[in-house]
Amino acid sequence: MQFNTSKLTSILNMEPLGLSPSTVYPMFLLGLATYCLILVFNLTLILTIALNRQLHKPMFLLLINLPINDIMGATAFYPQLITSLLSQDRTISQPACFLQAVLVHLYGGGTLLILTAMAYDRYVAICCPFRYSVIMSSGKVARIIAAVWLTDIIVIGTIFCLFVKLRFCRSAITDMYCNNPSLMKLMCEDTSINNYYGLFTAFLLQSIALFAMFFTYIHILLTCLLNKRADTKSKAIRTCVTHLMVFFLFELTTLFTVVSHRFDEVSPFLRRSIGVSFLVFPPILNPLIYGLNTREIRTKVLHLLLNKVSPFILTRGPGKQTFNTNTHKSFLHSSSEIFILSN
Repeated sequence: MQFNTSKLTSILNMEPLGLSPSTVYPMFLLGLATYCLILVFNLTLILTIALNRQLHKPMFLLLINLPINDIMGATAFYPQLITSLLSQDRTISQPACFLQAVLVHLYGGGTLLILTAMAYDRYVAICCPFRYSVIMSSGKVARIIAAVWLTDIIVIGTIFCLFVKLRFCRSAITDMYCNNPSLMKLMCEDTSINNYYGLFTAFLLQSIALFAMFFTYIHILLTCLLNKRADTKSKAIRTCVTHLMVFFLFELTTLFTVVSHRFDEVSPFLRRSIGVSFLVFPPILNPLIYGLNTREIRTKVLHLLLNKVSPFILTRGPGKQTFNTNTHKSFLHSSSEIFILSN
């Protein structure tokens, strides 16, 4: 992909943050803390799955793609925002803007496709348990993961390839970050093809994800409700409702962000607020709801903390307390039981 020299030297102006001098540093610290929190949650999930062979199962091999995707989305948004907060400079170069837009859209499309693949895996595991090992073999899981990322890259890559021959004539980004709709507003030529293709891909991906979620979770819920155990029913309802709430929150924010740019009547403040929430809340909620809320991952995280972190603190911390191995093992065993029973 090549751009004219004039494009490479152009500077774009992003939407001003409108912060008073007294709120700049608190907002900077809040943004930095949020980004660090996202990194800690998602990296914990990635390392827990990667370092434990017991978690190298189809469910968790699909799940590990979600925190990777969330880190990509958060990294596309937060570093640029934090830097602009500190410097009070809302300009961005065109290459950096295109890179941010590509990563943001890859994150959005990737989230929908990964959640769809995870829903299919749970459907097979709960509704077809005796055929699960055959249907979700290691080769099949590898092909699903490859298909998810390849589809995401092709679909999003095509969106931005359509910008290659278009010429910029404006420099004001009408959003808090760069994305396809805001970039189209900077072009001088007709962007009808970009617009139609962007809407088509957005509705196609969301329709596939919505159909998959409805189909799989309804069957999962019915299967669990037919189970005679009361605890299984309550757990099924709690899990399904929680997952669907997070998914629909993401669906509504992404759909509104895509559609709102096509209507001038929509409040710019509302569009920017909901557009930012699409990059703020899912990267925090996803590792908690889909990852750390899962019993197997939660117990592995606990084992990791108690086996690696607590011995280090007790033997190397202030005072260098003596570490009792038997006491630690007893505490680890009792803590694991509590975590297992709580789920």
